[in-house]
Amino acid sequence: MATMKEKFLARMRGESTDWLGDPWDCFADSGGPFKPLFMDPVFGLTEVKFDEFYQDSFGVTYYWKTGDPGTTPIITPENVVVKDLAHWRDYVKFPDISNLDWSAAEAQVATADRDEHLVMCITAPGMFEFSHNVMGFEEALIAYIEEPELMNELLAAYTDWKIEWAKGICDHIKPDVIHSHDDWGSKQSLFMSPKSWRQCIKPHFARLYEYYKSRGVLVQHHSDCVNHEVVEDMVEIGIDMWQGCIPQNDIPGIFKRTNGKLCLLGGIDMQKTDIPNWNEDVIRNEVRRAIDDYADLGPFIPCVANIVAIYPEVGAILHDEMNAYGAKWVAKPK
Repeated sequence: MATMKEKFLARMRGESTDWLGDPWDCFADSGGPFKPLFMDPVFGLTEVKFDEFYQDSFGVTYYWKTGDPGTTPIITPENVVVKDLAHWRDYVKFPDISNLDWSAAEAQVATADRDEHLVMCITAPGMFEFSHNVMGFEEALIAYIEEPELMNELLAAYTDWKIEWAKGICDHIKPDVIHSHDDWGSKQSLFMSPKSWRQCIKPHFARLYEYYKSRGVLVQHHSDCVNHEVVEDMVEIGIDMWQGCIPQNDIPGIFKRTNGKLCLLGGIDMQKTDIPNWNEDVIRNEVRRAIDDYADLGPFIPCVANIVAIYPEVGAILHDEMNAYGAKWVAKPK
């Protein structure tokens, strides 16, 4: 009998398989709030605090309200890290990660059944999110248009640091998958033109993902926004799975343009399901719609776009319906 790991990989490759369901069942449980994601000591450099301001290891100020799905950078003229892009080297100080203690991370991942489940680590933030964290959102977007050379210098240095981090992850944890987080757009479009994205974002991810692929690690890129204009580029830079592909994307067009080379994990409209006044019938119907609309088109696995639902009750229903209806779908005569 195929393991959960084997079932996921077959579905990811678009092969015929008798499984379709919640993808996180195929990944080792990290024991953390984001079930499939194993953390490492680089994250430990920042003391995350709830309901108060705190700073990360780069000096970026954040606020994480209890109950929110994630933390939010709070950038003001007074606390912004990069006060002058032309002199970014004076402001951006990369944390020393050369002599970290990996023993706790190694012990945590040692509990995983690697024969049955995939092991996945997370690296975040990505190139775009890093840039607007240290510069502010509007300033970063303006700089991508007006100062692409300087933005490329900044992101090249950040990528060097990310590759050093990647080496630690691969040496100590040896993951099957890296979950790389970078939101590139809104629910309507990319935050920048495809030309700017290709000029300033793409080359740095290409270099980072080339390293992971050289170590035998699959790349799962999280971006729960509209990115369909650059899906061929996503394949080109080595992304195996786009996690968080929301239905506002042209999903049928993505499958045609990528020719089975990109697995989509998503398809469920969380704006209809993961809401305060959630409705169980709406949730179950949305899961069924996503599977019916997309599972025949290419490598597709239904998935919560934001990894874990904001409302636990919603998450439980989504998990149940993905597995229950997924099993019915694969049993249908094709």
